[in-house]
Amino acid sequence: MVTPLLSLAGGYMNAQERPNIVIIYLDDMGYSDLSCYGQQKWSTPNIDRLAQEGIRFTDAYSASPVSSPSRVALLTGRYPARMGIQGVFYPDSYTGIPQEELLLSELLKSAGYATGIVGKWHLGSRDKFLPLRNGFDEYFGIPYSNDMGAQVYLRGNEVEEFHIDQSQMTKKYTAEAKGFISRHKEQPFFLYLAHNMMHVPIFCSEEFRGKSKTGIYGDAVLEIDWSVGEVVKELKKQGVLENTLIVFASDNGPWLQEGPLGGEASPLREGKTTSYEGGVRIPTIACWKGKIVPAERDDIISTMDWFPTIAKMCRIDIPRGIRLDGYDLSNLLLKEGKRTSDVYAYFRDNKDVTGLRAGDWKISLPQGEIKGNFWRTSTAAHDTLLFDLRNDPAERLNLFKTNSSKAREMVVLLDKYKAEFGNIPPALVMTGNHQSEYLRKQRREAIEKAVEKGIQSKAEQIDGFEER
Repeated sequence: MVTPLLSLAGGYMNAQERPNIVIIYLDDMGYSDLSCYGQQKWSTPNIDRLAQEGIRFTDAYSASPVSSPSRVALLTGRYPARMGIQGVFYPDSYTGIPQEELLLSELLKSAGYATGIVGKWHLGSRDKFLPLRNGFDEYFGIPYSNDMGAQVYLRGNEVEEFHIDQSQMTKKYTAEAKGFISRHKEQPFFLYLAHNMMHVPIFCSEEFRGKSKTGIYGDAVLEIDWSVGEVVKELKKQGVLENTLIVFASDNGPWLQEGPLGGEASPLREGKTTSYEGGVRIPTIACWKGKIVPAERDDIISTMDWFPTIAKMCRIDIPRGIRLDGYDLSNLLLKEGKRTSDVYAYFRDNKDVTGLRAGDWKISLPQGEIKGNFWRTSTAAHDTLLFDLRNDPAERLNLFKTNSSKAREMVVLLDKYKAEFGNIPPALVMTGNHQSEYLRKQRREAIEKAVEKGIQSKAEQIDGFEER
């Protein structure tokens, strides 16, 4: 592992000067699943309050439209393609996060932070890839997605429960997060609360069953909102709320292929697994009470930005030689400044740079037809696409042929970006079958109920959810 350096200018700051960091990361939550992002079928008052007291970003991006790559990008500040992570890890994967990578947890631990993760890890489930081998002092949760094989809770590196009740999972994670805050209130801490919801199969406790009046997905969103409120209450109770940066985000877009069990990305196009906006543009909120000036911002940012931003806020030098893809947002957050770059790159299957956003404009290279299956949405073939995202976030009007000057400009920018990005290493080997009979049953039942209500699913037929 690379050893980070403390800032020579300031050395260790005292506990009062160093902010606590809480990152709340959702799985497959859609851009418009929250009422502060336009959801009208249910209300999320606790998350909305974070947005009202902090910054709500309208143009925030994940580094990937699927789970493992997005998580490694969050924790390293680097595109997953640089690490050969092109898909997701499974319980039987013998690969995981490359050991030479420097994680945010390691960076903060080197500066005296208590570091803890509660929830989904999904960066390798063999011993050397687990959180305690990668900068975290404490871990409780499921080491992969909640639809993969037999579900177990790990505490540290040991299995604590072999047969878990997923309907109690959000409550259990919330209690664990509150316990971590309580135990470490006297020192700076980093809490990474990575919920397994809103990934299928969808669960919530009996207390929230039927509460949204829209089905299990809406009910589970309400329980997540409750969880966020509980974490904020605990920070306030322990007297550390005003010294804590809270970041709320999703790992990628909603799993529209799951129909009633998936979220919503309106007004964006498509969802998870695609490089359309709905696959990678995510709800993102940053709140630091008394420090961040409340606002709505349309700056282009990405989850990779949190690594250099937190390093700057905590006055920790990042070792020379690490090539980051994220940008320091501290001036944007604390001084109403701007992000250094207005560029974001899109990767198709995390293999190659196939699109670029620069300012309001997005270009996407041609793509052949993708035939969907139980996990991936079918996508029609297309030629080169050019969209004005500010005026057309739904990516309906292709301007490539009608705006030739902008098209040429974007082609040049994309070619330059690809050349500067450098070589992409071979993909890590990932294997596995993450289908379970319970999941198949829940999918069938949800779709059948939706059909009875006249709700159309993304799946053409129920059998389309079976693995092929």
